[in-house]
Amino acid sequence: MEEILRIDTVSEHDAFYHKENLHPLISIMNFDGRVPDIYASKMNFGFYAVYLKEVMCGDMKYGRHTYDYQDRTLVFVAPGQVIHVDINKDYKPQGYALLFHPDLLRGTPLGKHIDDYSFFSYQSNEALHLSEKEWKIVLDCFEKIRYELERGVDKHTKMLIAANIELFLNYCVRFYERQFISRNEANSDILSQFEKLLNEFFLSDKPQTVGLPSVTYCAEQLNLSTNYFGDLIKKETGKTALEYIQLKVTALAKQKLLDSKKTVNEIAYELGFKYPAHFTRAFKKITGLTPVGYRSLN
Repeated sequence: MEEILRIDTVSEHDAFYHKENLHPLISIMNFDGRVPDIYASKMNFGFYAVYLKEVMCGDMKYGRHTYDYQDRTLVFVAPGQVIHVDINKDYKPQGYALLFHPDLLRGTPLGKHIDDYSFFSYQSNEALHLSEKEWKIVLDCFEKIRYELERGVDKHTKMLIAANIELFLNYCVRFYERQFISRNEANSDILSQFEKLLNEFFLSDKPQTVGLPSVTYCAEQLNLSTNYFGDLIKKETGKTALEYIQLKVTALAKQKLLDSKKTVNEIAYELGFKYPAHFTRAFKKITGLTPVGYRSLN
């Protein structure tokens, strides 16, 4: 099995690239072409990392999939994720990195909702591509954090740094919303693939063998991370991916209920429900009627 290089602290990461560490829990790094002494194709961090890639310099992967990045691209990594890096012989990293440990956020407003920034779990073809103006905003946010690190620590440092990280992440939320819109054609294609996936799922024996399709299952079939897939479906349809699946199941249930030869229990099992009572509860939650009640009206 290929060994995974574990880097637990921000200080270790700075030392890895021969950079001075100004704070044990956070760093703003300019790679400027420096190559680490030790290289591993698989790395696991104990902290959050955001990479601002300025040139193509090796393929970074999360899971099995390569990040879709070009010039001025942001890649987000959460603690515990395994990153794969395929590097060519001319590898000279260019760009910046924001690294911050979860301990830095304890007791701050950001620490209470850092998990809301779902893009830390995005993966293949899901990196954030920046316009020139957006790139300048990101660099300005990084510069504000660097200023706090270079001026020395006082009683305001932690809150100001956390506030500037939060500002940066909120800008990224806005930039991702812009990207969802600007890539509308690709997103529509994913939505059509999602619909096709559900249709094929319910035409097969999978409901009886694996049960109802989950959001994670659908995302994996479409080679997307669960978070990115969920966010995309929400932007495109106004519904969560789970709600979309539930509405699909309800529509199929209505069709089947028109066939009076099938019992409600048989329909429940055909759709992938383990227990008929769960089917009745789910159907009534959406339609306001029990399956029996719906059938009697039709």
